[in-house]
Amino acid sequence: MSSTLHPMLNVAIKAARTAGTLINRAALDVESVRVSVKQTNDFVTEVDQAAEAAIIDTLLTAYPDHAIWAEESGKRPGKHGGADHTWIIDPLDGTTNFIHGFPVYCVSIALMVGNRIEQAVVYDPSRNDLFCATRGRGAYMNDRRVRVAKRTTLRDCLISTGFPFRPGDSFQTYLQMFGDVMPRVAGVRRPGSAALDLAYVAAGFTDGFFEMGLSPWDVAAGALLVTEAGGLIGNFTGEADFLEQKECLAANPKIYGQLVGLTGKYSKFASAGDKAAVRQARASAVAAAAPAQAPSAPDGAAPASEDAPF
Repeated sequence: MSSTLHPMLNVAIKAARTAGTLINRAALDVESVRVSVKQTNDFVTEVDQAAEAAIIDTLLTAYPDHAIWAEESGKRPGKHGGADHTWIIDPLDGTTNFIHGFPVYCVSIALMVGNRIEQAVVYDPSRNDLFCATRGRGAYMNDRRVRVAKRTTLRDCLISTGFPFRPGDSFQTYLQMFGDVMPRVAGVRRPGSAALDLAYVAAGFTDGFFEMGLSPWDVAAGALLVTEAGGLIGNFTGEADFLEQKECLAANPKIYGQLVGLTGKYSKFASAGDKAAVRQARASAVAAAAPAQAPSAPDGAAPASEDAPF
């Protein structure tokens, strides 16, 4: 680790690499890892828990007064002078990928001071790729400064996303939004780790990202990476206050505005008129997809339709 990095970032990197070592060791025999179900399609493993414990131990050894906000163990308050410093931790973002042996997952650690993210680490242990940022000092991947991509036309862009997967997620709304975005871009990818998706936007590997239903630990570190790499991040209407709003959109500045034009009407903060238009479009699509009611055919006769089987 470089001595020129902020001391708190150095500690976060140490914590992320410690967790990454545990994850890589478990990945050698992933079928033996114990898996629990938090809710349908939402998993936690003993590796998530062990990695989180290792991260918290490393952080609190260095900064015992700081607060913790972690995916598996929740919140614990800070004390004294560290009460306004909160470490936001996702010990294994992409757990479903991990338990299937699909090597797209990462450790995500961010430090929020007051209401601003000041330090960020996203570590991909399977590739040994380290993304990090300190506010005002730029974003880096493996000691190399990174910038968002320079594409200016949406049709040239590769966009990443995440599918709704929990009960209660707005699946039909997402499908409409996906249907608006996909025909207008060069390609859409769904890797399965939001923190890595944001790191890839920062590094210019993809041009933008959008997803619904995300939690603060999914996006806190990636958000700083994107902004320090010259990009923008916010909710679907483009507003920067998004961390706890469960909708996230990120891209370079030129593409960001074009994506907001497509996603804004699907935001929970959209105007009443936009929301009504979305509902009407959904109803029309459902009606168009419904099979026509054909008259009943006599018993034993083929239906009077061109779609009758041959």
